[in-house]
Amino acid sequence: MTPTGKFLLIAGVFVLSLALRSLGGIITRKLGVLGFLATSFLIGWFVSDWWPMGLVFVSFWLVWPWYELITRVKKIAMPVENPLRHKSPPHPEFFPALGELSDEMEQEGFEHLEDLGREWDEAQQFFRIYHKKGERVQAVICLVEQEQFAFYYLRILSRATDGTVWTTWNYPFSLNLKLSPDWRINRESGDKSFLELIESHRLFLAGNAVHEEDLDETNPDQLHQQLQGEQSSQIAHNVTAGILRRDPDGAIRYTWRGLWFIWVQLLRDFVRLS
Repeated sequence: MTPTGKFLLIAGVFVLSLALRSLGGIITRKLGVLGFLATSFLIGWFVSDWWPMGLVFVSFWLVWPWYELITRVKKIAMPVENPLRHKSPPHPEFFPALGELSDEMEQEGFEHLEDLGREWDEAQQFFRIYHKKGERVQAVICLVEQEQFAFYYLRILSRATDGTVWTTWNYPFSLNLKLSPDWRINRESGDKSFLELIESHRLFLAGNAVHEEDLDETNPDQLHQQLQGEQSSQIAHNVTAGILRRDPDGAIRYTWRGLWFIWVQLLRDFVRLS
């Protein structure tokens, strides 16, 4: 095959992959991912004229995340206690969706309770918390900032009297920690509006035979402690599971098992087509 033919083949597979990824079907989007792998294989093969080099290029998709895990993630030290504090909302130009989402929640009868946040090393989080007393349900707008990368998601939760936390959210990535065993998750796609999420949450509760009398009333004075307790429970669960470890200085870091867990989650994000 001539150099021009090789270039056209690579370009054709790449453009086809982009087209498949832009379609709404899950199968076609997965084919798009395979197309990106095929593009990498063809580049390695045609550049070296040796087909095993194509496999080396494909392996970069699997091996490269380990560079970030070993050089950065493994060195991250999370404080044992990282309490939530009152936090001013971000500037509207940085997070313009905050005002729109807040209006939607208030139009649905949710009451704004508090703005909280925490920060450590290169990351910080902002939470705007709402509550609808009649349904015993909370809604949280969550903003996460990590270095130059930021994203937000919505979380709707109901706390049962038996300690179970029923959660509906549109968190866009696979989690880098294991969820506490008392959490029940209803995951929705990121394109769902708040109205669609709250309706999905109601159906989630109904489908699991959870009634209003099974849920705790929210006490605004205890909200801070409840959220802080969730964080502590999450960390304790992951220490027990071997994902995290406590250092002698009290800091919490990822174990090698934890890095492997994150790597698998990254692969899931690569294949999962949200």
